[in-house]
Amino acid sequence: MGKAPGLSYKARRRWALVILLIGLPLYIVLAVTLTDWLRGRYPVLPALTELVVFVALGIVWALPFKFIFKGVGQADPDAGPED
Repeated sequence: MGKAPGLSYKARRRWALVILLIGLPLYIVLAVTLTDWLRGRYPVLPALTELVVFVALGIVWALPFKFIFKGVGQADPDAGPED
């Protein structure tokens, strides 16, 4: 059986760690800056609209990285059976 194309299991784990430790905090700063800007520009922004913005920003960050996070919590599929 041939090897699957794309990133190896170890590479996906490393990239997932980099994304969670560096990328996610940067994204959080960006999201807070965006919402503060929206509040400054539209001071009477309804609470429901603000909630929708926060939920959308909370989901959108993970979509591009879905293929990296998929299966990272599982055992290494390339490793042999443990004896």
